[in-house]
Amino acid sequence: MKHCQPEFKADAVALYESRPGATIRSVAADPGGNPETLRNWVRAAGASRPRGRRAEAPAEPPTPLEAENAALRKKVRELEEEREILRKAAKYFAGETRW
Repeated sequence: MKHCQPEFKADAVALYESRPGATIRSVAADPGGNPETLRNWVRAAGASRPRGRRAEAPAEPPTPLEAENAALRKKVRELEEEREILRKAAKYFAGETRW
């Protein structure tokens, strides 16, 4: 596909930009093209759309309840890790004090 018409290249880039959830690989597969070729065309066109799955952002910010749940889950993980460290330390020191 080295010698494609400029209109075809522009259409392929426009198709990629018009599908926010689509990846370069999925768009290139439609006409049977090479994903790397399409990726080069997108770069050359200066398309500003973020790539792949990272492009998907939450539609709305998390509610206060969701934010609190996330913070609590993080705190639980930290406390479980600390408890495991203390459990291992207790086993270690209990083994040292025995004769």
